[in-house]
Amino acid sequence: MLRTRPRPTWMAAGLAAAIGAGLLSANTASAAIGAADTTGAFAHTAQVTVGGPADSRGCSGTLVAAQWLLTSQSCFTATPGTGITPGKPAEAVAVTLGAQSFSVAEVFPRTDRDVLLARLDRPVTGVTPATLASSAPEAGTALTAAGHGRTKTTWVPDKVHTAAFTTTSATPTALAIEGGQNGDAICQGDAGGPVSNAAGEVVALSSRSWRAGCLGTPETETRRNAEAARVDDLRQWVMDVRAAQPGWKSRSFVRTDRGIFQGVRLADGTWTDFRDVESEAGRAGGVLASASGVAAAGVNRDTHVLAIDSAGTLRHAIRAADGSWSTFNDVGAVAGVLGNLKQVAAVSIGQELHVVALADGKVFHTIRDADGKWTRFGNVLGAAGPLGTVTSVSTASVGGQLQTIAVTGGKPYHTVRNTAGQWTAWGDMSKAVGTTGPVSSVAIAGVGTDAHVVIATDNGTKQYHTIRSASGSWTVYGSIAGILGGVTAKSVSAAHVAGELQVTAVTDDGKLLHTIRHADRSWTPAVRVALTGTAGAPAGMSITGTL
Repeated sequence: MLRTRPRPTWMAAGLAAAIGAGLLSANTASAAIGAADTTGAFAHTAQVTVGGPADSRGCSGTLVAAQWLLTSQSCFTATPGTGITPGKPAEAVAVTLGAQSFSVAEVFPRTDRDVLLARLDRPVTGVTPATLASSAPEAGTALTAAGHGRTKTTWVPDKVHTAAFTTTSATPTALAIEGGQNGDAICQGDAGGPVSNAAGEVVALSSRSWRAGCLGTPETETRRNAEAARVDDLRQWVMDVRAAQPGWKSRSFVRTDRGIFQGVRLADGTWTDFRDVESEAGRAGGVLASASGVAAAGVNRDTHVLAIDSAGTLRHAIRAADGSWSTFNDVGAVAGVLGNLKQVAAVSIGQELHVVALADGKVFHTIRDADGKWTRFGNVLGAAGPLGTVTSVSTASVGGQLQTIAVTGGKPYHTVRNTAGQWTAWGDMSKAVGTTGPVSSVAIAGVGTDAHVVIATDNGTKQYHTIRSASGSWTVYGSIAGILGGVTAKSVSAAHVAGELQVTAVTDDGKLLHTIRHADRSWTPAVRVALTGTAGAPAGMSITGTL
């Protein structure tokens, strides 16, 4: 069990403006007592300078994503104890990583510890971001601190320096650490630098120290203990801040036998953990428990979610860009009750949300306008022509029109609803793109004026892709089994994200796979998405692009 100990405070040592943060009051920041890092293991350690030439403050930072830096909150104020306002920093901030220079565009401070997340003005290239640890170290654990602070003999070292420390105790937000017998210490300019375990994972950021042995500190100071702000529990916070920023991202909603869980894929390919939608949006009589269907659609920066609950009721909620949720409302109460609901699909066209539902083996359509008003469900089979019993549906916005696929008798059929609200007759896709085994799952997404269709056939053992152009012509089916890795796909989903087609597949052995078809027609090999935070076996999902 880790025990707490008295908290160190910074000695002034003639640096009145830096007492609270232990920062070097000079034009540039410098590194930690110890050895220079010649291995490149701490290349993710940044030099940070806050303020103008006359009164700059220096510290260190830790790159955790291509455009994101964790550092010490106390670096950003000349008055210790003053809170930091989220947004554009009050003073100019210069960041140096290797030979690259950056500025800080936005800051996002924690309210419970000396940690701040900074968004750089552009992504860093050629530097691998640090990995955050997932748990705090036990007492007696050996750690390595790195930074750009002064050393015992040098005010401004030209390399990142490292120092050996040992964990002595912990609180929920901080670690107490002590320097090694060779005089290792944390000095001015090291605040915000990474404190890492033997695996190279960052457990904390340097924060406070007695500065024994640091250049400029009285020789009478012998205390080598310091305090570091914990970051081992901040991975999800970092991801949430990043996910809330404007810009294209894909939001995914995984359906399991325990409910619906949301995760976000960011532009750099990283995924957040998944979260229980029902716990975030609030329970309304067990709305999503054992949900049998889910669909999502982005409208500007909001995400609309449709779910069929355990009672067979179609529910709708909105996740706002700031992460807040509306409650799940009963769509049937305003658009008409549908019996025997099996599946739902959704897409946005402008400010309108278009919803297509599969109920009683038929296809129905409704619209929610920008003011939140719903039209009554209309039977698409009555408008586009009769079909046999429908077993799967999907819908997409393509060039401002609604295109819908319905599967009956194992074969896919296609229709278009134009901007005037008129539906074309169903077209047998097999006659245009080729025949396959029985289709078990289908997904359609619009990328520009092209409609991309992905299907799983033969009980999910085969997967194909085809495109319908604006002229109405189709390409023949192309197998994507090699892209997905020869899996059995229980369901497929597709979405337009930032001008590209993103495809996901849920496999029969409980995996979630993700791939991208780029504008140059190349595919990325499918990667397995960690389902961290979900509960139960995945049965299906919906993916959508949002800004």
